[in-house]
Amino acid sequence: MTSYKYTKNNKALNDQQREFYEENGYIIIRNNVPHDLIDEFCSRFTDLCENRVPLVKPTVVIKDKSLKNQGYTGQYAVNKIHDFLNDDVLSKYAFYPAVADVVESIIGPNFMGVYSMLINKPPNGHPDISNHPLHQDMCYFPFRPIDTIVGTWTAMEDANEMNGCLFAIPGSHRPGVIYNHVYPNQEVKNQLYYGVQGFENEPRVNFIMEKGDTLFFHPLLLHGSGVNRSKASRKAISVHFADTNSFFIDIKGTPHEKPWEELQPVFKMDYIAICKLKGRHIRGNKGTFHYPSHL
Repeated sequence: MTSYKYTKNNKALNDQQREFYEENGYIIIRNNVPHDLIDEFCSRFTDLCENRVPLVKPTVVIKDKSLKNQGYTGQYAVNKIHDFLNDDVLSKYAFYPAVADVVESIIGPNFMGVYSMLINKPPNGHPDISNHPLHQDMCYFPFRPIDTIVGTWTAMEDANEMNGCLFAIPGSHRPGVIYNHVYPNQEVKNQLYYGVQGFENEPRVNFIMEKGDTLFFHPLLLHGSGVNRSKASRKAISVHFADTNSFFIDIKGTPHEKPWEELQPVFKMDYIAICKLKGRHIRGNKGTFHYPSHL
């Protein structure tokens, strides 16, 4: 009988799919989200960028500084919408059964959304802002257990090497290590776009995805994305989920300390309160999401 460490059940994944996730730290489910729902997300993105509908806290629209400086406005200057789990339209993604069922297969039946983004890669942006260096999402999550966290990333438009698709180092989750993250040596500092060094020669795989395909991935998987060199945008919608009984840790002296030092002054509250503000219960028991004093 196969022993599984990184997946919980066969609700939406068969044994072969679970074994692939266990080995590689990710799996792509093709045609996972229907196009009409994605089109609804695209319309909402445009409405939020053009101020046609109000933002619901803590949702925030992030503009690409390089595009703003070139005179672009509205959706053509926006590269992210953060923390949309209270938005009536975009939050449908986190609850969509074909997404949530796979999440349940990976981390179990009780989970909440803890981090959400609609990511836009417009054309003509500065390369240092358009790309995202190799990193681990776990760097940003000051709670445990690590193996009951999973990221999802659904292509809202076809993603390929030309428009800056995701790439990853398969199996890089298995050492169980959160590596040191630093700002890359580049012309433009893109806030919180940290990267890891020393993996330049490791084999990578590019995730060529079509509209509606969803990537599910472990939070320790080393991954990033390239520059959009096309003439069109590249949009994706993403949520990270965690078990509702996840607990916070003391971040002092950990890889989490640096990013949260940057975030706390923006929100004017501590990292625990920020995480709870960003989160929303999705499925199963509501749990505790408590805070012990020990690591």
